[in-house]
Amino acid sequence: MLVGPAGEAVGSVSGGCVEGAVYDLGQEVVGSGEPVLKRYGVSDDDAFAVGLTCGGILDVFVEKVSQQTFPWLGRVADDIEAGRPVAVATVVEHPDPARIGARVVVRPVTPADGAPEVEGSLGSERADAAVVDDVRGLLAAGHHQTLTYGPEGERRGEGMRVFVWAFAPPPRMLVFGAIDFAAAVARIGNFLGYHVTVCDARPVFATNSRFPAADEVVVTWPHKYLRAEAEAGRIDRRTVLCVLTHDPKFDVPLLEVALRLPEVGYVGAMGSRRTHEDRLERLVEAGLTDAELARLSSPIGLDLGARTPEETAVSIAAEIIALQWGGRGERLSELEDRIHH
Repeated sequence: MLVGPAGEAVGSVSGGCVEGAVYDLGQEVVGSGEPVLKRYGVSDDDAFAVGLTCGGILDVFVEKVSQQTFPWLGRVADDIEAGRPVAVATVVEHPDPARIGARVVVRPVTPADGAPEVEGSLGSERADAAVVDDVRGLLAAGHHQTLTYGPEGERRGEGMRVFVWAFAPPPRMLVFGAIDFAAAVARIGNFLGYHVTVCDARPVFATNSRFPAADEVVVTWPHKYLRAEAEAGRIDRRTVLCVLTHDPKFDVPLLEVALRLPEVGYVGAMGSRRTHEDRLERLVEAGLTDAELARLSSPIGLDLGARTPEETAVSIAAEIIALQWGGRGERLSELEDRIHH
């Protein structure tokens, strides 16, 4: 949440729970210039007063942002707008108050020297080296995280907490098979924030007018397209593949490539039980191992009783989300353990 110089508020940190308290804190920090890490939790006496009635603990880091405190902000904004990966790591807790608010900006490894581009410092070479190394991994996955170290970057120590905000291009969803189900999957993929590509070898079906929710529609053989994208480094662990053709001449060569990729987040294939068994036999004949076949989600989706293309798309999206976050696809009303995994 941004608290502007004229008292305006933009954005949210909690969806409404503690906005008023954070807004007041933001105005205080603008006046003092001193960064603050504030914890709100249900155990606090003022939990109901600030609005945190739904449980849990919320840590909010508030700092004054200016050209002096964040001189690289303009470049970070340009990177985000252009879709270039960039991460910001900020010290939010440290025994030395002078180190709170220190930050480094990290960009991916450059081809020239094999080293990441780094701006800023956390106060010591050891801390910079440890944090930058960890940030590179988070940036590759597109994940945010709060990391804990010793005061000088000791990996097994405590005392310094660093919040890493990773701005990566949207994850990709590749939908193979230009059918009605693909149109529904493209729509829900777009809704979930994926960059959606629909690919089919048949130009009469693979058209922009049939898939308005897709970011791009590609007319080529699916396995050739996937291999080219993988060789170009455009497939990563966040990428999800939805194979909806259920036609052996398309999906068997495609799955041969997909299931052998070293990094891909999800591979699902549509088809009946009979289609699935036939497809497995063909893939075994093609030389795929049991470990490679185990990566295949087929028949695709969760058991929701889906019938229509739209319902099936929800089923597929539900399986992708469950696998990403460790969910079991059960009814929350029938469970007693934690909601978020």
